[in-house]
Amino acid sequence: MANMLQQLSSDMADLVETSANSVVQVDARRRLPATGIAWSSDLVVCAHHTVEIEDDISIGKADGQRLPATLIGRDPRIDLALLRVDADLALASWATQGDLRSGNLVVALGRPRQNIRASLGIVTGISGAAESKRRIKRMKDQFRRDKTQWKGRKWRKRFAREGGWALALAGGVIHSDVVMYPGFSGGPLLAADGKVYGMTTSGFPGGVSTAIPLASLSESVAALLSKGKIQTGYLGIGAQPAQLPDAIAEALDQEQGLLIVAIEADSPAAKAGLLVGDILTALGGDAIERIDELQMLLTRLEVGSEASTQFVRGGELRDGSVVIGEQ
Repeated sequence: MANMLQQLSSDMADLVETSANSVVQVDARRRLPATGIAWSSDLVVCAHHTVEIEDDISIGKADGQRLPATLIGRDPRIDLALLRVDADLALASWATQGDLRSGNLVVALGRPRQNIRASLGIVTGISGAAESKRRIKRMKDQFRRDKTQWKGRKWRKRFAREGGWALALAGGVIHSDVVMYPGFSGGPLLAADGKVYGMTTSGFPGGVSTAIPLASLSESVAALLSKGKIQTGYLGIGAQPAQLPDAIAEALDQEQGLLIVAIEADSPAAKAGLLVGDILTALGGDAIERIDELQMLLTRLEVGSEASTQFVRGGELRDGSVVIGEQ
């Protein structure tokens, strides 16, 4: 048994040592630096919430060399920032196939200081986009069933702690019980095969230890390299929460919608025929009761796509559609 543990300990240390060269320090905020991963020879992915300045960003390599870095763009939906460095970085060994499962051993690496640091844990769960959406729906259903227990601030705190919004925006994340020490955000999550399966972050609501999987990172990096930004949908409206008429609220099992108080000229909303005074209740088949719910939906809906709308006008529930514009 002692020999087995010693061998495991040695193998884990070798894994960390082998991967350390692709992990860099990212100095882009006034307090403790964070961590980044060498995406390619001149690109670094790191956590969006750790990049608080856009000038005078620098990275620190494993050998102690410091290099200036340029911010290419951000994707706040998955807490990603992309940096360019004039250097030949040691590439991370990204997992191109195979899936993690609950119970797999994982190691999170960080370089908040020059020396590499590691945190060992297990995968506690993996949430895909469909599962995330179902989870949010279950929570909303529970809220509607017992509003007296979960109303107001208590409900919002619970929703943040559960990471509901983060799951929806990320479209799937890897959960683990690794301890995210200060400065670890933006670092790699390694499995026992030595491959990087995701970028760790504690930047989502609730501060839980999550990792953004490779597929989501790849999609955002490609968009940032081609366009310099992430397309975000918009309708061109000003809105505020409003109570629905009792009959409609009962029919929809929904107490509120968004009262449209302003519409930009030639905006998607204007072209769709929406009017000031309409109460928007759903977009793309998803119910809307608050501004942040609308913002969340607009990050998921594809720019240029046609989405169904549901709204109240003159006390009647109506259906329509709108072509999602680009912010």
